[in-house]
Amino acid sequence: ASARKADEKQAVRVDEKALAVVERAVRAMGGGAYLGVRSVVSHGYFTQMNATMRGLPISFHDYMVFPDRERTEFKGGETRLVQVNTGATGWVYDAKAKKLSDIKPEQVEDFRLAMRTSIDNILRGWWRTDGASLTYVGRREAGLGHHDETVGLNYPDGFAVEYEFDTTEGLPAKALYKKQNADGDLLDEEDRYAQFQTIGTVQTPFIVDHCRAGVQSSRVNYDSVEFNGSVSDSLFTKPSDIKAIKF
Repeated sequence: ASARKADEKQAVRVDEKALAVVERAVRAMGGGAYLGVRSVVSHGYFTQMNATMRGLPISFHDYMVFPDRERTEFKGGETRLVQVNTGATGWVYDAKAKKLSDIKPEQVEDFRLAMRTSIDNILRGWWRTDGASLTYVGRREAGLGHHDETVGLNYPDGFAVEYEFDTTEGLPAKALYKKQNADGDLLDEEDRYAQFQTIGTVQTPFIVDHCRAGVQSSRVNYDSVEFNGSVSDSLFTKPSDIKAIKF
């Protein structure tokens, strides 16, 4: 297995034109200050929706420590939930059901997918350690008289994701990929980034819309983002008793 991984890393291809697009985006996001971010603490609202209706916003607090630790706390209506991902492990606490459990394999895979398709993956170069190749896809129309530069990541296991960057400022605009649903069908998935704001000298999107099969399915709307704040390791440790969970 280790020899296969080494071969995959050696097979990584990096298109110089695509790399130039990524490097411009890094500069647009804050350059060295962006690359120096090690943790993100944020608060906002998550809203589910479909073609006919929009759900009620649910408040969340999120704690992210790069490269692969995240704790998200949801509160809203009857929802009081904590989900913790630490690489391929983690745990979930459902306050309504008073249940503490290990994370399920499908939740681990969802987290892996989220990391693979994230802005940070493409801009921070995490894809290199996974053996992905970077390619230049070309320009795409993104509105009247406006185009995005598109680059792609192709992984050894066949997974692929494309990122669009606006040609004006170089900021990330979209991530596009496919995901299998419960029926085994591959559906088009798309993340759209909007309302970039500057925190210190780092830019970050305050709205992330997700579309599935061409229909918007959710919105994440941030109202605060803090970089490199103190995040205790205890937040990610599975408690022995649900009474110890406070959020």
